[in-house]
Amino acid sequence: MALSANDRSIAGFTMAGHSLVHWFETSIPIFLVVWLAEFDVSVAVLGLVLAPSYGLFGFGALPAGILADKYGPKRLVLACLAGMSLGFLVLAVSTSIYAIAAGLIVWGLAASVYHPSGLSLISTGVAERGTVFAYHGIAGNVGIALGPFVAATLLIFFPWQLVAALLAIPGLFAVVYGLSADFDPTGGVEGMDASEASDKALSLSDLLGNTRTLFTSVFALVFVIVTFEGLFYRGMLTYLPEILQGLPALEGFTVGPDLEGIEPSRYIYVGFLVVGIVGQYAGGKLTDRMIPSRGLLGIFVVLAALALAFIPVTGMGMAPLLVLCGLLGFFLFAIQPFYQDAVAVHTSADSRGLSYGYTYLGEFGLGSGSIAIGGFLLDAFSLATFFAVLAAFALIGAGLSAGLLTLLDRSESPRAAETGSDD
Repeated sequence: MALSANDRSIAGFTMAGHSLVHWFETSIPIFLVVWLAEFDVSVAVLGLVLAPSYGLFGFGALPAGILADKYGPKRLVLACLAGMSLGFLVLAVSTSIYAIAAGLIVWGLAASVYHPSGLSLISTGVAERGTVFAYHGIAGNVGIALGPFVAATLLIFFPWQLVAALLAIPGLFAVVYGLSADFDPTGGVEGMDASEASDKALSLSDLLGNTRTLFTSVFALVFVIVTFEGLFYRGMLTYLPEILQGLPALEGFTVGPDLEGIEPSRYIYVGFLVVGIVGQYAGGKLTDRMIPSRGLLGIFVVLAALALAFIPVTGMGMAPLLVLCGLLGFFLFAIQPFYQDAVAVHTSADSRGLSYGYTYLGEFGLGSGSIAIGGFLLDAFSLATFFAVLAAFALIGAGLSAGLLTLLDRSESPRAAETGSDD
């Protein structure tokens, strides 16, 4: 079925927003390598600078969802786009590590608004939700890959301050586009208009009551599982560019004789993210054939094994390093559809928005703790210790997933318990 004009307008608006959130998010680790040299700080110090911004990216999701219900998701998404661009413009004029921290905090606070607002807009404004959610996911994946690719390429030719400013330009264009976008934000819900939608915003007592219900159910275990996935995800995603640059396997390696100044580590990181797009697609397909807890258990075990294998494999040369990074990228993103599915099947429809708000708080908020932890480990201990701790996060996630699977095995039909079906 073809999308209606309203569905197309919302799809374009949210696809722009989703791609740009991840465009900014995944370009930041590329700058990390430059800032370490520019400001002569340790990895631990820079980790403490990065952690609050990524923490806000997660912790801000819950209040952002409440504000989106009250003031409308379009306003919140526009504020997100403007705020993220402003944050990068602050980076562009930064001359100290403190100014860098301020710019990143502005970005993190603004970015936290997107997911609850954008997903809320699609869920209430679109008739063909499945199709638009698919386009929305693809746009996010494109941003994940393009952000670091463009940042790495521009850094070959321009100083990092100018690159930060150039990266902000698409966000500013998106604001202009969004202001002109015309759509009904409640067009997908029969008999509801925008004023009625704002009247349905959660009161404090509703929020507390629904939160209590969620965390006295199986969702509480799912939330902890997602948090440990977030600790692995954020630690790996943040420090991999810096780790790759210092590997002996890349010493003396050049992309081409006429391309002096290109850091191959940055493009390996981009490739890692591109493979992640395939992993996320494959994981989404597998959620139709496998209960979420079993998929989570299997992928956590694989991630732990890959983290433990990083040090010995990277000593084998370039080819094994590329294979390892490809596998890490694939499984790091393949796990995401499984925890998203687990949230859906272990919560009721009327608390789904709140449950995803808490999910992103665990994934991006609590998960950002690995930025500070990782910076400390890389500065004070060996690279092997860093990957051992990441492996421990994954193994704890595997153990919790096994617990979830065992809990469901006690029911008459584990698949029905986890999928909500009667099969």
